[in-house]
Amino acid sequence: MPPRLRAALCAVLLVLTCLLVPLGVVSAWAAYEIHDTDRYVATMAPLSSDPAVRAAVADAVTDSLVKEIDAGPLESTVASFVRDAVGSFTGTAAFRTAWNAANRAAHAAVEQALENDSDGEVSIDLAPITEQVKRRLTEEGVPFADRIPVRHTKVTVMKAQDLSDYRKVFRMLQAAGLWLPVAAVVFAVGGILLAVRRRRAVLATALGTAAGAAALAAAVAVGRALTLDDLPPDVSRAAAGAVYDALTESLRVTAWVLVGLGLLVAAGAWLLSRRRPGKLSAGPPRL
Repeated sequence: MPPRLRAALCAVLLVLTCLLVPLGVVSAWAAYEIHDTDRYVATMAPLSSDPAVRAAVADAVTDSLVKEIDAGPLESTVASFVRDAVGSFTGTAAFRTAWNAANRAAHAAVEQALENDSDGEVSIDLAPITEQVKRRLTEEGVPFADRIPVRHTKVTVMKAQDLSDYRKVFRMLQAAGLWLPVAAVVFAVGGILLAVRRRRAVLATALGTAAGAAALAAAVAVGRALTLDDLPPDVSRAAAGAVYDALTESLRVTAWVLVGLGLLVAAGAWLLSRRRPGKLSAGPPRL
């Protein structure tokens, strides 16, 4: 192979490697962290103990329940009882079970909508949670609690107009899966083997990998800020931030691990390249 063609092919492979590293991390995260229902529920499960999430759920459930109670002049008193009882309920094992069930149902609904070509919005039913809260309020003797109707309250998870855009991205990531990370490794090995100066190729690949991973970490941080800025005024930013952090934790950790690994390999390659060849072949000192 002509030297110029070899150098050009090496450069192309190494550039592709650096570009595919962040994309491969995202595709693997989407395929095996977000797409998998059990992993998704396990990721969201600890949030049932998060104070911001518990407060947001308690406020939402309290508001929906108080609207169903016609307590007349005792409305403020009943609302206070309901709020205290619901807040207490969010600290129980029953709430954690309901939280996991709601997340499993929401994940299944979103998956079905993304895989099919339906145009309707995605929503989940809060009736099971309302039933448990009503039972607990009745047992604690909250006035008018037995009059709370258990309605099939729908909470919108994804709007109809957002489905088409999300569906395209979802299908692309689903098709990519582990192919992008594997391709990045194959391109890196191929580019280094083709390189005339392999230490420099290793150095360039390591620095490119670290830069791509750092860009991914920055993108996650920017995405968090944009997501929170886009929230309606009545949505808790603290709770939404906790959910975003939980969903992207493995993504962020992987990105920073790659940054550290890339810099470590680059430092090793640079130190080896600084050593004089004569020192490597020198024999033992003469006496």
